[in-house]
Amino acid sequence: MEPGPSEDQARSNPLPQTHFYSVEYPGYVLSASIPQAIRNLGGPSSLETAFRRGASKSETLVELKLKPQDSFAHPVPGEVVGNKSIVLKVTRRRRKNINFGWDGLPNPNEPIGDFKAEAIGVLQKTVRFRSMADFQFQPEAEDPITKLRSAIDNMDVQAITAYRVPPEKEDYITTAPMQEVSEPDPTEMNIDPQLRSELSVPPTTTTTTVIQPSLPRSNLRLFPPPIFSRQGIAQTYNYKGNPASVTSTIVNEETGEEKKRLINRMRWKGYGPATITFSEPTAPEKPPVNVEAVRDQVDKNILKKLDELFSERPIWTRASLFNQMSPIVAREIHNSKVILPLVCYVFHDGPWRDTLIKLAYDPRKSLEGRFYQRLYFRNANHPIIRPSVITRRQERIPSTATIPINPSAELDKDFEVGTSHIFDGVNLTKETAAFQLCDITDPMLKKLIEDPDDLREVCDERDGWYTTHALERIKAVLRLKFFSLLDGRPATEEECQAVLEQAETETSKAIISSRAAKMRVGKHNMAKGAMRPEEAAAFRLRATLDREKRITTPR
Repeated sequence: MEPGPSEDQARSNPLPQTHFYSVEYPGYVLSASIPQAIRNLGGPSSLETAFRRGASKSETLVELKLKPQDSFAHPVPGEVVGNKSIVLKVTRRRRKNINFGWDGLPNPNEPIGDFKAEAIGVLQKTVRFRSMADFQFQPEAEDPITKLRSAIDNMDVQAITAYRVPPEKEDYITTAPMQEVSEPDPTEMNIDPQLRSELSVPPTTTTTTVIQPSLPRSNLRLFPPPIFSRQGIAQTYNYKGNPASVTSTIVNEETGEEKKRLINRMRWKGYGPATITFSEPTAPEKPPVNVEAVRDQVDKNILKKLDELFSERPIWTRASLFNQMSPIVAREIHNSKVILPLVCYVFHDGPWRDTLIKLAYDPRKSLEGRFYQRLYFRNANHPIIRPSVITRRQERIPSTATIPINPSAELDKDFEVGTSHIFDGVNLTKETAAFQLCDITDPMLKKLIEDPDDLREVCDERDGWYTTHALERIKAVLRLKFFSLLDGRPATEEECQAVLEQAETETSKAIISSRAAKMRVGKHNMAKGAMRPEEAAAFRLRATLDREKRITTPR
């Protein structure tokens, strides 16, 4: 006879294989209102998709629409989370004879029934609503835009085609009619009816009728955006005002009336250099008005240093300009957003695109401006990796031991001038090719750049002061030398001569076809020196094969 389990030994019961899913509905749900609650969640199909195995992140987003008939009511977002709970079925067997105390309630020391708990399955997933509900705004129901939105939702073709934009009326403020409002007795305590005892005295219904006067209200016909707030978690603000909001007084020049309004002192001021396109006839001579207004707030020593640099050389790239000063001063100029617009402007397109040009200097009218033209080559093998948030935050943290309070104190100190903007054909200083012609010191390229025989009489939008043939020769040699250094070897003289001969054999028909497409402002153009599509595809293919070869090669 086998011995039975002892009292100290736990009895093991297998769990049923039935799986359950739950929804933590943020509201009261009765047995009769379960279908309505499911419709508010998007219906059975939406819940089935959210609970499906392997559902994507967007599919597991459940939206609770408390007003599904209102298109302007923003839903409450919920998400599906994993759960490992056991679903219990609890049954209670009532006792017939229950002893009640003097207060009419059951005796708490006496059980009122027998309870039985039974495991019926495992709860695997749950829909939880932890985010805050977005702000809600209800527009006027009789507004034409509201009716149009309702017609679009109901696919009412007749109402959609009959819609016409109504004439604009300047009735932005209307007056609400007078109305009677019944106010409860202020002496009556406002208690939730569910908290009242059945034996308590019902509340009094004494009310007072008050006639509210007509008050003005806004009639701006504002319609809610798709979302009001991007914050899903409540912020701790301790009921304090926004420190960036300050009170500003505005005086009407005609009536002399003073009005106060709140403005955000931390708002984006829009400081930036004056920007023009190549087609504009004149170059800016002064900085923008809003930049000139804050000139007194700029460090005068740094501004003087920039004036000296732009007197020596009227056009710089950011890299070449920052290489002429210490990192501390360069960071101060970059963070200021006002210093550079006081001394330079930029071209939106053309041969001098993305360069900093001295105010009042126009390279399109001076033949010497050809030396400051900029060539740019895209490196398809150069990975663009976005730094993590932690890395960006660490880079923003200044070190008090190395950064002085006054950055202009670093102007007179000796520092090593950077050379990352210079290309000598032998050393590779960076993996992206963006050089001005004056910063190219390679002997062969320098000879091609300074050749005075193949120049234009009028500056061109694509090629600047060089003819297409001359600029293509410079690009071909620079591209070969730069990408050869990326491969770990300098280009030979024979390879450069072969590239020049190939450039010589290009027909004028190919040049005309490459210039047939009209360049759009702000888009990439060949003045930046990009590869042709077939060359770029071949280079990407070679880079991919090289990467796979390095990965598969055993060490």
